Amino acid sequence: MFDALSEKFELAWRKLRGQDRITETNITEALREVRRALLDADVNFQVVKEFIDDVRDDALGSEVISGVTPDQQFIKIVHDQLVELMGEENVPLNYAKNRPTVVLMAGLQGTGKTTASAKLALHLKKTGYKPLLAAADIYRPAAIDQLQTLGAQIDVPVFAPGADVDPVEIARLAVEQALQGKHDILIVDTAGRLQIDDAMMAELERIKATVQPDEILLVVDAMTGQEAANLTRAFHDRLGVTGAILTKLDGDTKGGAALSVRKISGQPIKFVGTGEKVEALQPFYPERMASRILGMGDVLTLVEKAQEEIDFDDAAKMEEKIRTAQFDFEDFIKQMRMIKSMGPLGGLLKMLPGMGNKISDDQIRQGEVQLKRAEAMIGSMTVTERRDPDMINVSRKRRIARGSGVTIEDVGKLLNDFKNMRQMMKMMGSGANPFGGGDGGGGMFGGGGGRQAPGPNPALGPGWRGQSSKSNPSGPRPSSPRPPNKGKKKKGKGFGK
Repeated sequence: MFDALSEKFELAWRKLRGQDRITETNITEALREVRRALLDADVNFQVVKEFIDDVRDDALGSEVISGVTPDQQFIKIVHDQLVELMGEENVPLNYAKNRPTVVLMAGLQGTGKTTASAKLALHLKKTGYKPLLAAADIYRPAAIDQLQTLGAQIDVPVFAPGADVDPVEIARLAVEQALQGKHDILIVDTAGRLQIDDAMMAELERIKATVQPDEILLVVDAMTGQEAANLTRAFHDRLGVTGAILTKLDGDTKGGAALSVRKISGQPIKFVGTGEKVEALQPFYPERMASRILGMGDVLTLVEKAQEEIDFDDAAKMEEKIRTAQFDFEDFIKQMRMIKSMGPLGGLLKMLPGMGNKISDDQIRQGEVQLKRAEAMIGSMTVTERRDPDMINVSRKRRIARGSGVTIEDVGKLLNDFKNMRQMMKMMGSGANPFGGGDGGGGMFGGGGGRQAPGPNPALGPGWRGQSSKSNPSGPRPSSPRPPNKGKKKKGKGFGK
């Protein structure tokens, strides 16, 4: 996701490296690269034009802060404009006060609308609500069965009177069912079409008039590209869309839809789908998305994913094991499975600051292969061997290698790496620096050299780390940026305002 866009933005930053200040001359090339990056990502042309104009106005009207290089200043300006373009802050669902909140799901066929309905239901259930799903798509074969299967999977009831009932009547009866069953949220999965047509829109308008939804969420395939703008405009003109859900953001998407939907409709993106699993739905945070686009990572989302999976009692016990070097292969497998439950390894790594466009898909695949090999070797060990790796001698290595389809040298390397990792954990737990201290001490992996990493740059806020272009040829890597609000007047966003 956004890999190509991030790489092209890197080219823009390079145009300003080595410059003393931002001028109209040197910013022209950088803006050309930004424009090319956005157009290649299938962002709507009009959106790109306005975005470039806003960045130029901000860049030429700002003074480069002392201690900050022009390329760092330009990154911050682009970051701020991306956040503004995508909506500035997370916007939650509109909840009704005295009746069930009704959410109407709309979109074309094939965008993942039915799956998105189930994902939203599970997300709301996890946050303490009691949702009900309504199957109002009577046209697509197996659409009702699909929603019922997903509902059973997440333990959320599905109201489905059948394919012979009019969709408007299904929606009306679903509201009554939600009231009787004391459900506080009703999610209505409506029918889509292969393309926008009057019959579909007229049916959605009748459903809207009948149930008076609190939310009309447009489900948009993130791979739609330029067409996302036309799709958003058509639905918004007829229905008055209140928000959007972007699906398939984990796929080979260029990211243009994420940067176009808000500007075109004037309504916020509220959720994004990040995988095929029913758990793969996240609230949309513009600032976090802007940071990921610019290769700065997304630590907050990573922490939230971890909080969902981590048992804090287990975490306390694990901390004690690490501190006392009692960490064994059973603990290693447990942690590995916990990480897997958080999502694909590549997606997690790219949430780390500086990793977004510095690690290739090929490297990620190689890492996943190595983890699978390690898991196979650990799976071939006895329980006693997992708990006490030091007891594994040559004959045991040979047996483990045969059982996991690797060489005895592979097993030996796994044991050595594990021993080194455990030693490093023990040193970290005792407060020592396993990589060598500032005095040039050896540390675990040899001399450290003693050079300290750059600290936060107070001129750009607490999260921004700056280095000169000479000391960091790969460019600045701000981490977890939280740029201050400049207080400038907000521009109207699209025709929805």
